[in-house]
Amino acid sequence: MTTIKDVAKQAGVSVATVSRVLNGNGYVHEDTRSKVKQSIRELNYTPNEVARSLYKRKSKLIGLLLPDIMNPYFPQLARGVEDEMQENDYRLIFGNSDEKKQKEMEYIQTFVQNNVVGVISSTNDPEANMYTGLNIPVVFLDRTSNDRPSVFADGREGGRIAAQEMMLRGSKEITVMQGPADVRPALERFEGAVEVLEDRGAAYQVLKTTSFSLTDAEGFAYELFRQYPDTDGVIASNDIVASAVLKEAHRLEKKVPEDVQIIGFDDILLSSLLAPSLSTIHQPAYEMGRAAARLLIELIEGQHIERSSIEFPVEFMERQTTRKVES
Repeated sequence: MTTIKDVAKQAGVSVATVSRVLNGNGYVHEDTRSKVKQSIRELNYTPNEVARSLYKRKSKLIGLLLPDIMNPYFPQLARGVEDEMQENDYRLIFGNSDEKKQKEMEYIQTFVQNNVVGVISSTNDPEANMYTGLNIPVVFLDRTSNDRPSVFADGREGGRIAAQEMMLRGSKEITVMQGPADVRPALERFEGAVEVLEDRGAAYQVLKTTSFSLTDAEGFAYELFRQYPDTDGVIASNDIVASAVLKEAHRLEKKVPEDVQIIGFDDILLSSLLAPSLSTIHQPAYEMGRAAARLLIELIEGQHIERSSIEFPVEFMERQTTRKVES
């Protein structure tokens, strides 16, 4: 690996001169600066961000912790965070917790050891000691917290919309697939759907699921039709589970949307590519990621914060797994 000493040797200058060029401080003659930059390019030298942050007493590193990178929804969040941070000269250290507490704690420790100046986390437990004990800013993304900075979508309204659209399109035996009980956004979208169904006196049943994982989704879909073979409308906990329900319906030779309608949640990019394409509740994941990054930067740089809790609206994306509304 190329070091700063290698750059200094090739450019014929001291390590201190290379350091001044990299950090943009102190006087360096323009000819010398050009020589150093040329050596950096030729040797493909990349500065050690952690070492630089320690030297300058100011880090530009941010920790980003997501629960399941296999779920296409979370890379959309991450891209929003990364783009905003990149534009503001910050860099990310990424962690994937797999929704495991121990792994989450280990990543938080890794972030701290790497001198990050802030953390963005999609944790299931914002009130955990690992966060309340940090002395750096933390923003929770796609998660809600009672009194900590957070960026999230209106899941409860999303659940309401899904139930309203399902009934509007004629489903009479609706199954609501409840997401993991310990994930607050999942609980809120479930409660929103049930609230509307009960207010309207609709017949419905609940299938509880324990994760949003891709590997578990097919089992949940199989169990849905085993327990409730007559269901004609499914409000899924997310798009991954909805996709598995669509696949299982095809296996059982149920026509979608004629025999059973399906509504997902998230609006991942795959949703519009399925056949039939998936009707779903859109969450603006990319915009949420950018908003979380902006909020964290404001906290780090001591700027005035207008809102520390940012809620995004959701909307129904009508596609082919729901029937058209009769005029």
